[in-house]
Amino acid sequence: MRSNFELNIVFITSLAQGWTFLMEQKKWSLQIGGRVLEVETGLLAKQANGSVTVRYGDTVVLATAVMSKGLSRISGYFPLMVDFEERYYAAGKIKGSRFIKREGRPSDDAVLTGRVVDRTIRPLFNSRMRNEVQVIVTVLSIDGENDPDTISVIAASTALAISNIPWNGPVAAVRVGQVNGEFILNPVAAEIAESNLDLIISGTKDKINMLEAGAKEVPESEIVAAFAFGQEAITKIANFIEDIVKEVGKEKVTPILLQGEPEFEAKVKEILLAENLAEALYDPKKTVIEEKTKDIQEKVNEYISANFTEGIDKLKEIATQVFEETSDEIVHQNILDKEQRPDGRKLDQIRHIDCQVGILPRTHGTGLFTRGETQALTVTTLGSPGDEQVIDTMEVDMKKRYIHHYNFPPYSVGEVRPMRGPGRREIGHGALAEKALVPVLPAKEVFPYTILLVSEVLESNGSSSMASTCGSTLSLMDAGVPITRPVSGIAMGIIVGADGKFKVLTDIQGLEDHYGDMDFKAAGTTVGITALQMDVKVQGVTLEMLTAVLEQSHNNRLEIMDKITTAIPTPRAEMSQYAPRIIIMHINPDKIRNVIGTGGKIINAIIDETGVQIDIEDDGSVFITSPDAQAAKKAQEWIDNLTHEVKAGEVFQAKVTKIMTFGAFAEILPGQEGLIHISELAERRVEKVEDVVAIGDIVPVKVKEIDSQGRINLSMKAAAKKTE
Repeated sequence: MRSNFELNIVFITSLAQGWTFLMEQKKWSLQIGGRVLEVETGLLAKQANGSVTVRYGDTVVLATAVMSKGLSRISGYFPLMVDFEERYYAAGKIKGSRFIKREGRPSDDAVLTGRVVDRTIRPLFNSRMRNEVQVIVTVLSIDGENDPDTISVIAASTALAISNIPWNGPVAAVRVGQVNGEFILNPVAAEIAESNLDLIISGTKDKINMLEAGAKEVPESEIVAAFAFGQEAITKIANFIEDIVKEVGKEKVTPILLQGEPEFEAKVKEILLAENLAEALYDPKKTVIEEKTKDIQEKVNEYISANFTEGIDKLKEIATQVFEETSDEIVHQNILDKEQRPDGRKLDQIRHIDCQVGILPRTHGTGLFTRGETQALTVTTLGSPGDEQVIDTMEVDMKKRYIHHYNFPPYSVGEVRPMRGPGRREIGHGALAEKALVPVLPAKEVFPYTILLVSEVLESNGSSSMASTCGSTLSLMDAGVPITRPVSGIAMGIIVGADGKFKVLTDIQGLEDHYGDMDFKAAGTTVGITALQMDVKVQGVTLEMLTAVLEQSHNNRLEIMDKITTAIPTPRAEMSQYAPRIIIMHINPDKIRNVIGTGGKIINAIIDETGVQIDIEDDGSVFITSPDAQAAKKAQEWIDNLTHEVKAGEVFQAKVTKIMTFGAFAEILPGQEGLIHISELAERRVEKVEDVVAIGDIVPVKVKEIDSQGRINLSMKAAAKKTE
């Protein structure tokens, strides 16, 4: 496939340095999803190893890739940094306080997009590389229809592919939606809102290496069809990037690798095997494996210290890399050849599960989910509509009524480290668990509460995010939230051999996640999938592999569902006595001003006297929130009186407020007065109004009529007859 491109030659001269060079600006375009994908290079950020701008619709992102020339100071892993930078100017917005207008810490959406890019490109680097690599994606323009996340993956991939940085790309990404049973490629914002599926899928031209999805209980068979649909477009874009590389791609440089002499690495591997590393990796208890492997690593370090005098720290780091690769080989070989897992389980076997609810006395709902050595406590807190979270980002201004927070303290893995704010991992896992429960939540009209879930990971040995998802289901039902169906989740793995043979693993533990080739999380109900997430450590996986994983995970999810529904079959009929109660009212929107009053005087008086919280929406919906039912009822009656639309025939106890020669004015409801004409004061003839009523009198009146101008005519005479 040949792409279209434009070529501009720009002459740049520096008098100070006395040199001149040519720089080519090139532009390529590709039709994809009914729109033009445009890639340009040679104009912006020319000092980076690779840089491109990518445009889709009116959304434009700049991606740069830079690699350090020397050895990284970071040890232990390949030092890749991926940053996604939001800019409010991209949406034509000025945000912030009156005093600070600079963008601050990234929003959760920015963190999640950065993770999507990172998880897509990372597996295609050599894990032994020790040059620092940084990829920065900056949003320059956003049109509100084309989300920058998939565009950012394409931009990062192209920047790396055309650079001199060693990388085994390219990759591409697309979004897949489903409306009325039909798949849509790269749906715009309005289509996503109506879609049953929001799937981001990334990969090379023949394999998939990253998935992120939210779904409205979509069956597994349709999910697989969506994968195939997305893969076709990914192949097209990857070929397009390869064409660009042929035009402007730089020759790849030789990276700095964490690598020792072949004899040294062979000796380290010999020691590892002689010290029974294969046996040390196999035990049901995580702590036992950690102790045994630590002892073996100490033996290797003793050998290095006894036989070398220079570069010992570097040799130990190389030995650690050999340890990781040897352990990986052992785990792969045993699972592929013998179906032998480190903790002795069968390939499709789930660890022991325990579910408990209602374990904390004063919270609104709690769920404790334990699976093997992974444990998550999820707590539900219910609040008023006014407690909704305000989301104010480059892309959207909205409110959020369901929120999930995920905490991963260091004691959960037996470590000591400083307690900081949530990192990328915590934000990503919280978002996944949140996404899994959204499709089963009740509508605001039925259950108007703001719902906050907090998952505390108390122990971790594999898939704490899915434990949080299961704990969320338990907690919501314990709180009496009327979810449509319970949700369960499971983490699946895969081991792939050099010949393409593979084995699917159910409920992967930490060691299998570390040495396995894929981490696939699936959450859903008995009807279908609600959330997916996948990362790989290999080049990618095939549709055949993903189909097998989904089929096996379906049965596993149902098995976990049985455990959940045994603990609590349905949502509780009654909420906790400590949860607030909400009274929902609907008033004429024209009457909202009657409730609020001038400068909020009336609504503040209601709140001060009753202690309730009142939220009013533009459509006339009124939400009265209070843990005190009597106070809420009093506030409801107050608002009823303020907004009551008087009808002819109604009878009130009215307070006389003004006397005129022709009759008296009386207040029947707060802010609503009517006229009692002198002829309607009594059955007899009344000479003077003062002979019958005085200002401040409380008298029974009947609404005689409401005229065309909205004036209320009252009658004491008719009220007396009705009483008789």
